[in-house]
Amino acid sequence: MRALLFLSLFSVLLPAAAQQPAAVASEGAPASAAAKPEVPEWRKTDGYRFPAVAKTVEDMQNLAYAMQLREFCANVRIPDDFVRERLNRFSAMTGREEDCRTLLDY
Repeated sequence: MRALLFLSLFSVLLPAAAQQPAAVASEGAPASAAAKPEVPEWRKTDGYRFPAVAKTVEDMQNLAYAMQLREFCANVRIPDDFVRERLNRFSAMTGREEDCRTLLDY
């Protein structure tokens, strides 16, 4: 039962994570770093106990993609160029430099 739930979650979230465009600012920095303006005092959510739903969805999509990439890294039959290209795509999505070791953070 758990495996079925996991597989259904994985099959739904992974294609959505793979299709997200890599937004890049004009200076070459990730758009997420460039698009964080100062939040007005009345809109600050620092004290919230749980993150927003969108943040949770993003984290789950990154988790699903990272799990697939970990399998790619561990499988020696998959060419290095393919794995490196997928890691670069994931780096563009997360805004940080990803390699096979950093996938353990997810």
